[in-house]
Amino acid sequence: MSTITVPVQGMTCGHCVSSVTEELSEIDGVTAVAVDLNPGGTSHVTISAASELDDATIDQAVTEAGYVIAKA
Repeated sequence: MSTITVPVQGMTCGHCVSSVTEELSEIDGVTAVAVDLNPGGTSHVTISAASELDDATIDQAVTEAGYVIAKA
């Protein structure tokens, strides 16, 4: 089991949460997605999966939802 939390920018509402959750849930092996929404700031998205997740796959799913992973 693997759990990773990624910072996501641009999310402002429940629709944003739904979009990101839907895209990430479509990744093979993902068992749960939880979003700590910070409207207008950086939200934190926690993804649980049955195996290790590829950073590029997560980035692609967040991008497809219309958002970007915050860079450190």
